[in-house]
Order: sequence, then C-alpha cells, then structure tokens
Amino acid sequence: MDYLFVAGGLVGLYFGAEWLLRGAIAVAQKLAIPTLIVSLVIVGFGTSMPELLVSVRAALTGSSDIALGNVVGSNIANILLIVGVCAMIFPITHWDKGVKRDTYVMIAAAVLLLGLVQFSTIGRLAGLLMVAVLIAYILYAYVNGKGAIEELAEEDVKHETLGSGFMTLLILGGLATLFIGAELLVRGATNLARDFGVSEAVIGLTVVAVGTSLPELATGIMSAMRKHSDIMIGNIVGSNIFNILFILGVTSVIQPIAAAPRFGSFDVPVMLGITLGFAFLLLAHLGVRRLTAGAMLVAYVGYTVALVQV
Repeated sequence: MDYLFVAGGLVGLYFGAEWLLRGAIAVAQKLAIPTLIVSLVIVGFGTSMPELLVSVRAALTGSSDIALGNVVGSNIANILLIVGVCAMIFPITHWDKGVKRDTYVMIAAAVLLLGLVQFSTIGRLAGLLMVAVLIAYILYAYVNGKGAIEELAEEDVKHETLGSGFMTLLILGGLATLFIGAELLVRGATNLARDFGVSEAVIGLTVVAVGTSLPELATGIMSAMRKHSDIMIGNIVGSNIFNILFILGVTSVIQPIAAAPRFGSFDVPVMLGITLGFAFLLLAHLGVRRLTAGAMLVAYVGYTVALVQV
C-alpha cells in the first residue's frame, strides 16, 4: 500500500498543479491581470504548490527532514536533473536578460538557507524574514520589468478561454487533488523510509523532491521540445527562489522546522555549490550544451548514490 500511496501522491501532485495553474491563468485573463504578475506570482505560486503542501504536511506531522529535504532536493533536481534533461533535448544558449537579476537572488537565497540550517531549528521569525524578502523581490521585479513580455505566461493566457464554472472547477479540483496527493506522498514515503531503514531526509531529498518537481520537469521538457528551453531557465531560477523563500518561509511560520546536522554539513552546502556552478554558466553566458548537460545528469546520479553514505 505504501508504494501505491507514493505513486498516487505523485500523480495527484502533477495533475493538481496542472489544473490549478490552468484555472488561475484563465482567471487572470478574465480579470485582465498584467502578464508579468501572472508570470511572477500565479505561475510561480502554482508550480510551487506541490512543494508547499508536502512541506507543510510533513512539518505538521513531525517529519521535518522530509519538509526540509523536499526543498533542498527540489532545488538540486531542478538544476542537475531538469536542466540536464532539457539541455540534452535542446542546448540552452540564450535566455531573457532579467534572469541575471534573478540569478543573484537565487544565490542569496541559497546562502541564507545555509546560514539558517546551522541552527537546530528554522523558526517563525526566520520564516517571516524569508517571506518578506520574497515580497520585496517580487515588487522589485515588477517595478523593473513592467514593459517586459513573459513569453510563457503570455502564451498560456492567450490560449486559455474557459468558462467561469470550468475555471472554478479547475481551481477547486486542483487544490483538492494537491491536498490528497501531498497526504498520500508524505504518508507513503514516511512508511517506506521506516520499513527500509532509510532516513526520512534521504526520502525527502530524492523521491519526494523529484515528485514535487514534476510540474517544472513537464514544463521544461515541453519548452525544450519546442526549442524554447531558454524560457525554462527563467522558470527554474524562479522556482529555486520560491522553494527557499516561499516554501520554507511559509512552512516555518506555520510550524518551525527542525534542521538535522546533515543539512548544514552536507546537503545544503552541496545545493549551494550546484547553485553557484549553475549561476556561473548563466552569468558568464556559457549556456548549457549537451556535454555539460550530460555531466549534470551524471552528477545527479552521483549525488543520489552519495546520499545513503551520509
């Protein structure tokens, strides 16, 4: 049953996020909300809902390792796994100039998390700080990018012409499916960890992290197949910022998160190192070609194998 819980949870998170995102974007179109706000807030929030619900659910049930591991593992998977897979499909050689600003924020968020996990608990005050930083980041991006055109959000908004009843059904159905998926995934993953003697941290860093990153993976693969993988870069950078500042921020405000020593000594430093390496590729305009993408995928396999040794 635990395997079914995990599988059912992953499916629920994927479809729940998809339905919620479609409904939210359709509402934005109907209310004539600016495209930039749709991209920054609605798309970012929608694709981060799986991580949020899983982390909150895990923290409330005393599984802090899964809550924290989910965010750290998702950020690592976003870069090494999702960017690696997408760049193998279509090399990433150009991206929006606004990504440079977001890259610095992504680095700052990773450094902040490294500092926070050196303490035994990420408390409510730290959570409020992270949420405040995220709000400031969104406002800054909005003020400095009013004239920008977010291609992905614009494309989604342009093609979503749904009736009010169907939009409501998508949003409510998406939320309900996300809640059920989060419950099943956390329950199944926690039970499997106990049965196999694997730590909850490892389960959170691998199965749960990849599961909650399915919306980003699906979006990235579709973008790469359409030869618009440059759009995916902005989404990955934004997702990594949201994961730390929003997911951990909101979760720790609701329920303080215990930080196991391994996160401060291994997992978060690894995440920061990978983030800095990815940032270098972007800031130096090197891009991600297939050889680099292959190295990323090998590194992700190596990291996953190394997890059980820590």
